[in-house]
Amino acid sequence: MDREAIKFHIRGLLEAIGENPDREGLLDTPERVAGMLEEVLEGTEYTNHEIAQMFGKTFPSENKGEHEVVVMKDITVFSYCEHHLALMYDMTVNVAYIPHGKVLGLSKIARICDMAAKRLQLQERLGRDIAEIIAEASGSEDVGVKIIGSHSCMTARGIRNPSARTETRTYTGAFKNNRDLQNLLG
Repeated sequence: MDREAIKFHIRGLLEAIGENPDREGLLDTPERVAGMLEEVLEGTEYTNHEIAQMFGKTFPSENKGEHEVVVMKDITVFSYCEHHLALMYDMTVNVAYIPHGKVLGLSKIARICDMAAKRLQLQERLGRDIAEIIAEASGSEDVGVKIIGSHSCMTARGIRNPSARTETRTYTGAFKNNRDLQNLLG
């Protein structure tokens, strides 16, 4: 990220909306916004493959031939809508996958969701990104992802409907046509 360019443009944005970027309360705003964007959009620095490599720590599966599914629910993330740069918040991600000889470290699932969300995103693409990364990191094509979230481009502007929530689901492999597996996501 180009921190100096961000600071320059935030100063210009403040001027464009009629603010004085030299007033006391706004003096450090361009610097603060640049730092915030580096933090909340950190995922833009990495491809899905690179995220899978970063968080792909696995362990041998203890599965003795029984049907095994790993399900993690209520992973909290936030992101920014690429259409309005508006916050997508109060988002929960449920992830399930069928291990094939190895399992991901549990914290890695949450880290994958968090890093994939730290991009300008669409909720639908976020689900696909998480499924792709989990598949690569775990070595399993059998992945399900459910995301429920609020979008400030709908809750705070436009229609201004604060109770509207969006739900998306992404299924790959065995999850595509298996209702029992899909139902594990809630």
